[in-house]
Amino acid sequence: MDIKTATALRRLRLVSAPEAISFIVLLVCSVLKRTTSFNAVPVMGVVHAILFLLYVVFWLDAWNKTKWSVKTAAVYFVLSVLPTGGFFAERMLRREAEASVIAARARKEGTVSA
Repeated sequence: MDIKTATALRRLRLVSAPEAISFIVLLVCSVLKRTTSFNAVPVMGVVHAILFLLYVVFWLDAWNKTKWSVKTAAVYFVLSVLPTGGFFAERMLRREAEASVIAARARKEGTVSA
């Protein structure tokens, strides 16, 4: 894995958890808006929108650089629209990055001939 691909995956991984947190907070704010006089939906809506747009941009960049299959790319996109999906995406991306580092080290040491 080259540095550009690793960077794209890292950016996507770093934005996935905050995006998931903002989604959950937005849902809580929506419930509070309906049940109390507290209304933080406009502020949290903007925060979540920015983080979601960052996620989509970084997802497209990672898909372009990693050459994921359509199925894999779709899984990462679907995870972005589920309330806790960003946490799962972050975990999957971390595992993918660790696996590629292990494979690169094995190739460098000559253990694997791929």
